[in-house]
Amino acid sequence: MSSQDRIPTPVRQTYGAGDLSQAASFAGGFINFGDWQGIDLTAPTSEDRVRSQEQLYHRVLRAFPRPTEQLRLAEVGCGRGLGAALALRDFRFAAVTGVDIHPDQIERARAVNAKALATYPDRLGYTLGSADELPFADASLDGLYSVEAAQHFRELTGFAHEAARVLRPGGRLVVTTFFAAPGPEVAERLKILLASFADGLDVPHALDGFTADLTAAGFGTVATESIGADVWPGLDRYLVDTVPADHWTRHFLPAWRHGLLDYHLVTADRG
Repeated sequence: MSSQDRIPTPVRQTYGAGDLSQAASFAGGFINFGDWQGIDLTAPTSEDRVRSQEQLYHRVLRAFPRPTEQLRLAEVGCGRGLGAALALRDFRFAAVTGVDIHPDQIERARAVNAKALATYPDRLGYTLGSADELPFADASLDGLYSVEAAQHFRELTGFAHEAARVLRPGGRLVVTTFFAAPGPEVAERLKILLASFADGLDVPHALDGFTADLTAAGFGTVATESIGADVWPGLDRYLVDTVPADHWTRHFLPAWRHGLLDYHLVTADRG
């Protein structure tokens, strides 16, 4: 099976010709819901939206140990690659490679970040790969991270094992995304509320299942932090001014408030 054939249909459509980064919910080429800490929500602007998305990357990248200049990292589900370029620019990692399953996204990443690639040809790169088949040798990375992409992975067990394979002993995995509360009834309610779950773009992964996968794959210390309070209210306030009142994305906030899903930061160290 070719890599193109392995792309789930809704993912192929949404990140292919659809180019989700152009949707009103996002701004600046990033594709995440943002960390809205410290941002004035009275009347958030598109500049505030970009800042929220950059702040979510900063929150993830601060989880890696210092000195960062010695660490070789990869981002799984890099999209247009702005986060990988940000990691290199703002944290000065030794090298960062963005990985995405969609060839259109890799093409966009290389085009959008052409100047950074020319400036740091040995330190920044973008390549095709999937979460359960990463294009790296065993124990070749110091860190691996993923920002709001794991909800698209069909399952997380393979991702956990691949992360363990490519990380050196002591290497760190940092993942942030939204997870569903456990139970089949929750999955059905999410499908009713949110189109991304109904059409299969998002998968209702349970946090406990992922942490169990990480432990089984050989990760020692696994920690989780709920950051939903810094994500959902700010996102919804921005959506008030950018999408129709009855748009399905306005249902993320009530889904969080009703305990159907939450946004988490997960860190795990390779044993």
